[in-house]
Amino acid sequence: MSQFLGYEEPWLRARHAIHTAKEINHQPSLWRQLADSIPHTPGLQAFLEPILATPGLRIILTGAGTSAFVGDTAAPFIQAAHSYHVAAIPTTDLVSNPSDYLDPDSPTLLISYARSGNSPESVAAVTLADQQLQNSYHLFLTCNPNGQLSGIAADHDNAFCLLMPEGSNDQSFAMTSSFSCMLMATLALLGDDDPAVLRSTIHTVAERCEEKLCHWQAPVKALAKQPYHRLIVLGSGGFAGLAREASLKSLELSAGQVMTAFDSSLGFRHGPKFTINKQAMVIQFLSNDPYTRQYDLDLYREIQTDNQTGCHLALTGSALNDETVFELGLPDLSDAWLCFPYIMFSQMLAFEKSLQLGLGPDNPCPTGEVNRVVQGVTIHPYPYQPKQP
Repeated sequence: MSQFLGYEEPWLRARHAIHTAKEINHQPSLWRQLADSIPHTPGLQAFLEPILATPGLRIILTGAGTSAFVGDTAAPFIQAAHSYHVAAIPTTDLVSNPSDYLDPDSPTLLISYARSGNSPESVAAVTLADQQLQNSYHLFLTCNPNGQLSGIAADHDNAFCLLMPEGSNDQSFAMTSSFSCMLMATLALLGDDDPAVLRSTIHTVAERCEEKLCHWQAPVKALAKQPYHRLIVLGSGGFAGLAREASLKSLELSAGQVMTAFDSSLGFRHGPKFTINKQAMVIQFLSNDPYTRQYDLDLYREIQTDNQTGCHLALTGSALNDETVFELGLPDLSDAWLCFPYIMFSQMLAFEKSLQLGLGPDNPCPTGEVNRVVQGVTIHPYPYQPKQP
């Protein structure tokens, strides 16, 4: 009988948890598919290469909710690898305030992330970019071949849709495999890894995550049973964006019963540290970069010394002899690729906490006030000036 995250399939179905469990569980398999398929995607490089060679190119990473946090996580890693001006700007900001974010004189590649490709803001952001920019280009990373973004790409010469592997279009409420696949595709396309090294790295990450899917089950279940009502996730650089996504997973899957916060290691002391109390769990994502890691460890030791939180733990690629640390044994892996085991751990914890609270992770809000694909958004016409040739 099939098992996912240590539970048999009938047990998961009875608790409305089967989709979430499967979607967390099958991520390593989907990442391998990405590693093998991206270099051979017809037309992808022919579309991207001339755009990426455009002088003064601006790249905007955009999406709504979890899709926006793909951009938050990826932007620092892409910026470090290239000379492009890279900005992560949610569609929820672009659509309400387009003139604040779109520069008509800057050639712009808008990379849109979307699980369904049907969110009203996602479609509106594309329309506004084409209206406002003299030179606009679009790369859609989406999980739904039948979504509106996929249809736009089929009808526009300035757009290309890269579909994530089948199975990434999560059926559960929370985005898990859709998030990790879109992030991995971004790093594969815009990182600085040699293609052969890239493929090897992804396969290494997938293998280690498959091991941790088994090894982490018991300790994660034990953590979820702790009576915390706050979750605080901290990290530096791209891990600050990843912390935002990790905190959202627990907020969503607990239906708000676990309130969450996120911050950077250095930013946390500037007020947000007040969120710590005995009902809080603090998770730190430690950097493998020797310089950045110093700041992460300074905060780690400070929180340990303060002894004000109910539970404090850290994830690390490098060795750190402490019983509250989950080590991956990947000291040479760059932070960009550590994102994947770190977020998988966070997804597992959110899933287990949801079960512990008696909720159905596949739909923690069955009464419908919060929906899998956002509803109730009205897109208002923008009084734009036509772009000049």
